Amino acid sequence: MSYLIAPDKPSKEKLSTYECGEPPVGFAWVQYNVRYYIFVLMFLIFDVETIFLFPWAVSFRDIGMIALTEMFVFLSILLLGLAYAWRKGALEWS
Repeated sequence: MSYLIAPDKPSKEKLSTYECGEPPVGFAWVQYNVRYYIFVLMFLIFDVETIFLFPWAVSFRDIGMIALTEMFVFLSILLLGLAYAWRKGALEWS
């Protein structure tokens, strides 16, 4: 129903991309290097790790030694992934 009654008057201003009030420069389909995406994924992985570590540290006394060993396994897997990415050069910015 809204499609039928909504005003549809496209203009050059309405169809242009919005970049925080600045006029767009260049094309919107710019290809980025794959390393930037890998760098972002590595950041997200360690950001999620921090999210899992905080509640674990707060409730450490209640969950016991089994949770301690599970957290060491979790951290060792993440550190192995970090060492692999570092060795492959995924953390090099240039």
